[in-house]
Amino acid sequence: MFAHWPVSAEILRPLVPHVLSLDMFEGQCWVAVTPFHMTGIRPRGIPPLPGISNFPELNVRTYVTSGGKPGVYFFSLDAASRAAVWAARATYRLPYFYARMSVEREGDWIAYRSQRNHDAEFQAKYRPRAPIQLRSPGTVEHWLTERYCLYTVFRNSVFRAEIHHEQWPLQDAEADILGNTMASAAGVSLPQAQPLLHFAKKLQVLIWPLGRIETIR
Repeated sequence: MFAHWPVSAEILRPLVPHVLSLDMFEGQCWVAVTPFHMTGIRPRGIPPLPGISNFPELNVRTYVTSGGKPGVYFFSLDAASRAAVWAARATYRLPYFYARMSVEREGDWIAYRSQRNHDAEFQAKYRPRAPIQLRSPGTVEHWLTERYCLYTVFRNSVFRAEIHHEQWPLQDAEADILGNTMASAAGVSLPQAQPLLHFAKKLQVLIWPLGRIETIR
């Protein structure tokens, strides 16, 4: 599920490295809390490994550009695999954390729970409520989800990892969010308004290694 809230640039600017430009849609920044389940994760040429290839994950993200190329910036990524957290921190320099997580089906609803600690928790039930619709360029849904790289800043350098996937098969969604302190744990204050909700059942994703694109002087 993608749960997106509009958040002002004034809130986000102190939380995102200044070397990255905040990306906006019609003058508005957005923050997402995104729960999902990873399946079959593996390096190229290596079969999926027990304990590191299948696990729930939840990320808090916003959207940035560097050199005019739009991408994703992660405030946090929680996963239910300690091995995956260690590997992702080591290889992608991303703020991964271990969390206790569960994902269960309740009819056509998905019940999702995550607890890193008492200050970073998420609990919700969600489901699709409309058929799949491929969103057109120029729509906010396309702008939010069709992102083909991620950025991270580590030891005075900006890194980018290229991402490839087909267009997201988005469905409008509904959710009952029972608890959500994931954004506030990263210092982001979400508005009280209902989020923009979308669901996607499955998508194959390829990600390339990090590459240094800029040194901060």
